[in-house]
Amino acid sequence: MKNVLRRTFLKDSLAGAAALTVAAARQTHASPNDQINVASVGVGGMGTGHVGRLLTRADVRIAAVCDIDQAHRERTEQQVRREKGYAPKSVEDFRELLDDKSIDALVIATPHHWHCPIAIPAMQAGKDVYVEKPASHVFREGRLLVDAARKYNRIVQHGTQMRSSEVTKQADKLLKEGVIGEVKMSKAWNCQRHTHRQPVADSSVPAGVNYDMWLGPAKERGFNNNRFHRGWAWYREYGNGDIGNDGIHDLDLARWGLGVETHPNRITAHGSRIDLVGEREYPDNMMVSYHYDEGKVLTYEDRGWSPYGNYGFDSGNAFYGTEGYMIFSRRGYFQVYLGRKDEPGPGLRGGPRGHPEHMYDFLDCVRTRKQPIANAEVAHLSCGLTHLGEIAYRAGRVLHFDPEKEKFINDSEADKMLTKEYREPWSVPDPV
Repeated sequence: MKNVLRRTFLKDSLAGAAALTVAAARQTHASPNDQINVASVGVGGMGTGHVGRLLTRADVRIAAVCDIDQAHRERTEQQVRREKGYAPKSVEDFRELLDDKSIDALVIATPHHWHCPIAIPAMQAGKDVYVEKPASHVFREGRLLVDAARKYNRIVQHGTQMRSSEVTKQADKLLKEGVIGEVKMSKAWNCQRHTHRQPVADSSVPAGVNYDMWLGPAKERGFNNNRFHRGWAWYREYGNGDIGNDGIHDLDLARWGLGVETHPNRITAHGSRIDLVGEREYPDNMMVSYHYDEGKVLTYEDRGWSPYGNYGFDSGNAFYGTEGYMIFSRRGYFQVYLGRKDEPGPGLRGGPRGHPEHMYDFLDCVRTRKQPIANAEVAHLSCGLTHLGEIAYRAGRVLHFDPEKEKFINDSEADKMLTKEYREPWSVPDPV
């Protein structure tokens, strides 16, 4: 009987996923009347994908593209002109977008150190924001993002797109129904073999690049190609390493599956360099454990050196309940195992990963003013795990945290790492 139920669930789940894809496609035929004017900020990397998804919506006009790299801007302008027949405004300084009253929303896909210094002023200027993960570069920025969204009544969507996948919705239904009992522990893992460049000397700034604007709130320094396109994530001034690059996806899902809606109260971490060569400021392996007031535990593991993951997935989660466990991956998979013999329960394979649905959720919420699935509060609680884990690793000791005050307990050294210094004039307002 259980095998019959499992087959029925799989059939119904995949049918639901297909229906969702059809529904998403239908949204591209919305009426062009009353368009949403969107500016895309940062159009290399993830920004390229976001532009492509925005172009599928007939009710969206890409009013402007913003990037410090002229080549990125020109490529995106040509794409919009080719597909839509008009050329968006092109700027290298995002502040020009804030002064433009016709722009409704910003989609931000810059290096991490620029996320909040753009998103918060944008909300102050009356714009809604879709901000790539991690929404915050340091812990304090996450609280300010939440405060700004509330104060200015703005829509914020965090770029953890698996929240919008049919796979997650099906798994969420099962977990809430108690398929594995009470979830007491969850695990996140991120295992991808990286390669890094050897140190190189500083060089001249490439033509068409506004490097001073790229640095923004980071300290002034000479141009170095290792720290620029496709390399900046491995340096603390600009990125957050493995735990904040792809790891934030898995941490976000681990927190969702565990069902916790607060910060942890105790964090311990270990990391080291055991295999990778080349230039990076982060360890190539890390283990973090987070304990919550309600007696739940979340663990995180990354292996930046291994070409294989766990259970066949480079990124994934395990949710451990009192009656069984679920293996979940943002690659479009979950499988339940029950009892001492790991008897297979419901599962789903090959489901959607949520990219278009997540953007559409944001755009729909811009219209309805309802809260999106990954709003500022959701972003802060999940990004907080990235920052608290990194701080525990750097501190080298068990840290005790007050979830309400958002401060460490009797630990001024750790408190200093909750924020950072900003190069003027790019500091974020605190308070907002």
